[in-house]
Amino acid sequence: MRHARFDPTALRRTVLDLAYAGSTVHIGCAFSIIELMAVLYRQFLRYPDNNPNAALRDYLVLSKGHGVMAQYACMHALGWLGDADVQNYFANGTRLKGLSDSRVDGLEVTSGSLGHGLSVGVGLALAAKLRQTGQQVYAIVGDGELNEGPMWEAALFAAHNRLDNLLILVDKNDFQAMGRTDEVLALGDLAAKYRAFGFDALEVDGHDEAALATAITELKARPGGAPKALVARTVKGRGVSFMENNNLWHYTRLNADTYAAARAELGGAP
Repeated sequence: MRHARFDPTALRRTVLDLAYAGSTVHIGCAFSIIELMAVLYRQFLRYPDNNPNAALRDYLVLSKGHGVMAQYACMHALGWLGDADVQNYFANGTRLKGLSDSRVDGLEVTSGSLGHGLSVGVGLALAAKLRQTGQQVYAIVGDGELNEGPMWEAALFAAHNRLDNLLILVDKNDFQAMGRTDEVLALGDLAAKYRAFGFDALEVDGHDEAALATAITELKARPGGAPKALVARTVKGRGVSFMENNNLWHYTRLNADTYAAARAELGGAP
């Protein structure tokens, strides 16, 4: 198994390789969730026999589906994707899309339209509870995505049905496509909001892997039947200096120069 410990720098290099090969966008919002993905795949997600379709697998629901290159990087580390998938990203006839698509093994939801992935995750969590399978559901959502009403309907439903096998992880990078979240639609104290909706909730540095693992472990161990929420403070574009907190990298494509510069910051051959 390559990158068995899911090294964030190696994962970011894979994201760059995908984005450059496919001349595609959404690099910044993939970079902000790298540590979240790394910790989940390394320590919490269960895939019997390393099978992305295992009947009793845990579910990783990427509701902010435009960050999918971060998940592709982890799937590459697991061996579910090969080097050719990276090198031919977006080429004619290839299987990987620019948004999460449930027709790709390893991706649980089709979530290009924001606001709906969490509802699917809540349904998966309810089904697992009814079947008593012990499966866990981890849903990564964007803070801008929380502008959408269905996100809060799903949260109410989860709390009402005591879905303590559901953990929402909020990528709080303070940006959305058209600007800062506080300028577009202020969200206030997200951890307090989730508590008001009946969740156990914590806030943590979303790039501190040890802190993330500790917070997830603590939330999962809390008794009482409440669903869980972890608000992860992150930096959009984390890892490459000219991308960090620069919302132009929501839609900017790499060219030969910016690819080489970014790769140089992350190490490894360009």
